[in-house]
Formats: sequence, C-alpha cells, structure tokens
Amino acid sequence: MADRQDRSFDDDGAARGEPGSEDAYARGAAAGADGTVAGEFSDAPAAAAEGDQRRALEEQRDKYMRLAAEYDNYRRRSVRERQEAAWRGQSDMVKGMLDALDDLGRFAHVDPASVDAPTVVQGAEMVEKKLLKTLAGHGLEVVNPVDKPFDPALHEAVATEPAASREDDHVVARVYQPGYVFNGQLLRPARVVVRQWNG
Repeated sequence: MADRQDRSFDDDGAARGEPGSEDAYARGAAAGADGTVAGEFSDAPAAAAEGDQRRALEEQRDKYMRLAAEYDNYRRRSVRERQEAAWRGQSDMVKGMLDALDDLGRFAHVDPASVDAPTVVQGAEMVEKKLLKTLAGHGLEVVNPVDKPFDPALHEAVATEPAASREDDHVVARVYQPGYVFNGQLLRPARVVVRQWNG
C-alpha cells in the first residue's frame, strides 16, 4: 500500500517535474500574448527610430537647400536693383548736363575772329552755372570758404599771411582751388591761404 502511495506520489511528482517540463514552462513564459517568442523582433523599434531620424534629416536638408536658393536669389536681385538705381541716378545727372555740354560745344566751335572776349567769358560763366546747378541737384556742394574760419576737415592750408587783427586769426583769406562735398562725403578739400595773427 505504502509502495503504491509512494509510486503515485512519484508518478504525480514525475508528472509535475518530469524531464523537459521546466523547458516547456520556460518556453511558455517567454512566449508573448500572440505566441511569439520575446526578443524575436527586438530590432524593430530601433529600425523604426532610425528611419524616422533619416526622414527628419532629409526634411531639414530640403528646407536648408530651399532657404539657400531663396537667399541666393534675393542677393542677386538686390545687387541688380542697386546697380539699376545707380545707373538711373547717373543717367539723370548726365541728362541734366547735356544743356551745358551743348552750350560749351557752341562756344568751342565759334570763329574767334567774330567773337569778342567778353562774350566768351559770359558764355563760360553760363556753362559753369548750368553745370553747378545740375550737380547741386544731385548732392554736390562747393567749398569756397573765403572769410570763414579755417576748418581742417574741409580745407587744406597751402600758405599763410599775416592777419590784420586777432579776430582774423585762422580765417581764410583766399581760395586757390575750391573744394567739393558730394552727399556728405568730401571729394576734395579747398586749398586756401589762411591768415595768422602774430601780435
């Protein structure tokens, strides 16, 4: 009887602990809800993430290339517009000088025997006034500082002469050559003689 109970116990124990039963349990525990073994598709999330990163990188690259192309077009358009604006300004200036050039041409081709000196002088003055008026309309200023205080930023002293009084010290006496300022930029300083008080 005892042997039979031992055998049944042994049989029951064998049923629960028979060789291979632990492997089967391990396989069952490792299996997922859908019956797949854990770890069989462990690389799938990493591959998906890599694919997302690659797509994001391509999108950023395309965006960068579009921005670069747009900037290049903007730069070329800006350069072209500046050139066209400069040409228009120059054209307007030259157009305003055509009348003075016509007057100068008429005086340059007259018969010297038929024209007296005062007429030539008056003609030259008329041409000068027209030229200065045209250039002044485009921002040119003449620096002719007779009887004005010497300004080293606009004037160049080429000589000095004695001043009659202390008030005339460092005052421009004569202008050898006028200066010119164009839209606030000094093109040429006025070359002048400056009075100097030595008393």
